[in-house]
Amino acid sequence: MAQIQTDNDTLVGEAAHLHRLVDDAKAIVAFCGAGISTESGIPDFRSPGGIWSKMEPITYQEFMASEEVRLEDWRRRFMLDEIYSKAEPNIAHRVLAHLVAEGRSPGVVTQNVDGLHQRAGLPPEYLVELHGNATYAHCLDCREPFTLGEVHKMIEAKGESPRCPDCGGFIKSAIISFGEAMPEHEMRRAFELANECDLMIVLGSSLVVHPAATIPLVAKQSGARLVILNREETPLDDVADSCFSGEIGALLSALFPELSGGG
Repeated sequence: MAQIQTDNDTLVGEAAHLHRLVDDAKAIVAFCGAGISTESGIPDFRSPGGIWSKMEPITYQEFMASEEVRLEDWRRRFMLDEIYSKAEPNIAHRVLAHLVAEGRSPGVVTQNVDGLHQRAGLPPEYLVELHGNATYAHCLDCREPFTLGEVHKMIEAKGESPRCPDCGGFIKSAIISFGEAMPEHEMRRAFELANECDLMIVLGSSLVVHPAATIPLVAKQSGARLVILNREETPLDDVADSCFSGEIGALLSALFPELSGGG
């Protein structure tokens, strides 16, 4: 399906079309990628000028094998945390929290790790974080959680990558790194939501990271309508019911003007 360009001349019509799809739906599930947070000032990873164009991602295996790599990983995590902590939830985050609060959405599936969904008021039990969460850390062995502030103090005190004081395991940011197994519970819940919904809205995802990118396809194959809001084309555009390119915030602000203030 060809993408509908969201310029000023057609924005109202596109919002009206999306409004009809949302009004007709009884169980709306959002699948979110980095594009939902770029409008909050958080850079994405894959685009030109994104984070990975400036630094290669660190794999799980590299983290486990090298003290130097572990310290570099933590240096990056603290740098990104400064960006995350200054960002504010935008209209997209608020809309998803609103749909859950109204009982219109059984949950949100996100690839983002920035914590903005929670800060927008989305209850944790309705959020499936496929790639983890970068706003805290945990022990890889016993799963004991740690704040980033605690980790920073550990590194400053010894000049070494942090170890769990209880079991001695490596402490790592609570994200899913390349080469690390996807979380079984979260993946299972995401596919459950895909099977339950009658409308799946993809927000700001390139849909190229697997197996997560198959989740919207499962929703479509299970009978749901599939709507994609993303700046670039995605591999699922041809099977989607509607595709919109352009600024996600502009479209959602036209659709939910009562939520458009404050960010």
